[in-house]
Amino acid sequence: MLNSIKLETIQEIALKAGKAAMGIYKKDFVIYEKEDKSPLSEADLLCNEIICNALSPFNLPLLSEENKIIPYKERKKWEYFWCVDPIDGTKEFIKKNGEFTINIALIHKDTPILGVVYAPALELMYSAKQGEGAFKNDKKLPLNAQRETYKIVASKSHMSKETNDFIESLETNKPKELISMGSSLKLCLVASNEADIYPRLGPTMEWDTAAADAIVRESGKMTYDFSSLKPLIYNKEDLRNPYFIVK
Repeated sequence: MLNSIKLETIQEIALKAGKAAMGIYKKDFVIYEKEDKSPLSEADLLCNEIICNALSPFNLPLLSEENKIIPYKERKKWEYFWCVDPIDGTKEFIKKNGEFTINIALIHKDTPILGVVYAPALELMYSAKQGEGAFKNDKKLPLNAQRETYKIVASKSHMSKETNDFIESLETNKPKELISMGSSLKLCLVASNEADIYPRLGPTMEWDTAAADAIVRESGKMTYDFSSLKPLIYNKEDLRNPYFIVK
């Protein structure tokens, strides 16, 4: 299955969705509220439609934040499926700080094997395909980044007390430097070697991390379940991620 899917094809889908998102981003747009009180913009809905339509020729199941969630008794039979967050970082999109992404991942059973994370406002494209390497635009990851500090990346909109306590407890040989960033770009900073660690001791969903996690793994890093220190797994009965660390 993986051999029949070109990374460039998925990048093109992300670019198309990104262009549509930027058309909305540059004007005044409507903000809705979901049942869980989280925000939803016009861009979430439009990008979801573009991505779902573009992926349909692959004839694979699709799990998206903006689609109706499929019951686990059906999902557990999936061998391959797409995991999509059409706009990750809706709060960043609404704030217009540029730190939102379009996330498209291909999952094999419980492991992300292809991922595209596109930040259209920043003109950044992270991508990876298992066995073919990970990239930031056209640069192969990890980058050769020399630094004097131990860089810790944390959420811009969802910093928890547990994350703060964990950062305080970290023992390092270098001075700690905290980087705040929105959306799945946080995982990508570790993948690219521009940060050392990303602890997330707060709520996330599988579609928030899947695409960036594929990039993390192909760059030689890993996303670990915080409690078991085993690699994060996907297509669980409960689609919420456990607390995790990327390093």
